[in-house]
Amino acid sequence: MRAERHGRRVGVPHKELGANLLRGVAGSVAMAIQGHHGGLTEPRDLWDLNAADAARGKDGVESFFGLVAEAAKILDGEPMSLVRDGWRSGATVMEMGVRLAFSSLVDADHLDTAAHAQGLARPRVRDDEDMAALRDRFEGAREERLATRLGSPIDVVRERVYQRAVRGAAESPGVFRMPAPTGVGKTWGSAGFGLNHAALYGKRRVIVAVPFVTVTEQNAAEYRAMLGSDAVLEHHSAVRSPDSGAEERVMRSVVENWDSPFVVTTTVQLFDSLFACKPSRMRKLHRLANAVVVLDEVQALPLRVLTPILDALRILSEHFGTTVLLASATQPSFPEFDVWRGLEVRDIVDEPRALFTAMQRVRYEWWLDPKPTLAEVAQRASSYEQVLMVVNTTADARSVFREWASLSVEGVFHLSTRMMPAHRRDVLERVRDRLADGRSVRLVSTQLIEAGVDVDFPVVFRAFAPAEALQQAAGRANREGRLGGDGLVVVFDAADMSSPAGYTIGSKVTAEIFGPHGDIAVRPDDTEALDRYYRTLYRRANAEYGTRAAEIQTNRKRLDFQAVADGPERALGKGSGRDPSLAFRMLDDDTVPVAVTDHQGATPAEALVDRLRSEPEQAGPALRQLQPYLVALPKQILQNPAIAALCRPVRGDLYEWTGPYDEHYGIDTTGDSEREVW
Repeated sequence: MRAERHGRRVGVPHKELGANLLRGVAGSVAMAIQGHHGGLTEPRDLWDLNAADAARGKDGVESFFGLVAEAAKILDGEPMSLVRDGWRSGATVMEMGVRLAFSSLVDADHLDTAAHAQGLARPRVRDDEDMAALRDRFEGAREERLATRLGSPIDVVRERVYQRAVRGAAESPGVFRMPAPTGVGKTWGSAGFGLNHAALYGKRRVIVAVPFVTVTEQNAAEYRAMLGSDAVLEHHSAVRSPDSGAEERVMRSVVENWDSPFVVTTTVQLFDSLFACKPSRMRKLHRLANAVVVLDEVQALPLRVLTPILDALRILSEHFGTTVLLASATQPSFPEFDVWRGLEVRDIVDEPRALFTAMQRVRYEWWLDPKPTLAEVAQRASSYEQVLMVVNTTADARSVFREWASLSVEGVFHLSTRMMPAHRRDVLERVRDRLADGRSVRLVSTQLIEAGVDVDFPVVFRAFAPAEALQQAAGRANREGRLGGDGLVVVFDAADMSSPAGYTIGSKVTAEIFGPHGDIAVRPDDTEALDRYYRTLYRRANAEYGTRAAEIQTNRKRLDFQAVADGPERALGKGSGRDPSLAFRMLDDDTVPVAVTDHQGATPAEALVDRLRSEPEQAGPALRQLQPYLVALPKQILQNPAIAALCRPVRGDLYEWTGPYDEHYGIDTTGDSEREVW
């Protein structure tokens, strides 16, 4: 309070003083105290603290002990007495313990700061939810929906999968897999597992993480309708508040801490936070302890950082009471990794191979040799009245859309991540309505539509890609099994199409194992072939022991948190710095969020952005309401002065987009001359 009055430091900085006092009984865990404002660094910074600081802060410490007598007893304990024995069983176990302790401290500090700023006697802390009551609410809502929904030939299989998931929830906590074909109700099944398991074993929350924001929006809306809006937190916003300075102090109370009983987020948000080092990213991590974590579409986890992810999941399960469920139609062979050797991974679906065979609802056609052009593929696809075409890049999606528009065919739609979520949601609603009414609908989309988006086309065209992407796209064809025969999936390899760099190895292995080989064509949903595919892919990509994974694991064992998050110190070019190519990143292409405030008139984002500028201390609700109007743009494009001029700073790394927003494909990357702007 004296510091608040004077506007400057008073006496010995409390974080250094606290870390100094506790490092004897807490060891490296005292790094959490030292870094609770600026972030976790490395042990050297802890052990280099000046012991004289503790002596200089003696008067303040004695006053504190007079108010909190039990604190003095803690300091009188044996060396390392505050560190649980289990945390000493491995270097990365200790590392995870420091992370969760740091998260708890940061959250408490932020809550206390917010209470003080609001003149409250104590922080506002949400009570734990009655998970049994939440489970019952979910089960009741599910029964009501089943009673009113239009029946499907697939419903019998869905009910069987759901009931097996609920039975599996009764098994003891640990790591589980849900290998189930697309369209059999993994959204309900995984939630049913999580809520029943949480109620039975006293878990405090269910956290569902999915790879794409599109699925986050869809699933969160479904869960809110069934559980109530107050029970569900949807957190995928990429907006980051500063980690220091006056603005950080103003906005620290609005950083999400996942105190809701049911959280829906993205795998990028989850794991980038888990391996971060800054308070604003890590405040929520202690919520992973004693929780059920559902990783949906787990096949989308990036190979280059799989080893630290799998190691972290095992540690959370074995030492911090976390139950993990891996849900996917294309289950990766994770038990092959050394970090999972000996780990019991239980399936909650009976005879998955037989289930996959029974759920085959499409036939595959391979259009690979000779290679067509993208225009030829678009023209053939347009001959179908209801068709979905999935391509690998936003540029290809725009090309197909323009080709269809030039043909003057009906019902042409486009989806990509350059469109704000509210716009994508509107497009999907219109597409579903046309599908239901039997009207013409031709939708071109990037791969964002593949992970759990509920659409049902009779025909799907899919640009050649890794096997898991091919199967996910096929899950949008004849999804409800109502055609009376098989849906059609055309896999094409256009000569002029583009693909992300991350697809290269996976696509090559896919070409070797799947598709036509002589008189035989191997389907992407062949479970034996998929297992062979993943084993080959991991070996070719050196996924387990690649340079990045090895460097991250080495730095985790050293408790060098900054090196994990930002990369190790290296000689780079003419100077020195940190090498981000060896840091933990779910996505190597850094993005910045931009708010779309003008689309066919002012969007609700306009008022929300104004509120963020004028009332940053009330930013929490505004940021949540802003999520449907945010587009993530590659950070590098802001280096272009023409683009930077269209991005007006708001708060943190959030910008307002002041440029044109196309009614069909959002923030356009082409100018009037049809050329790329960036």
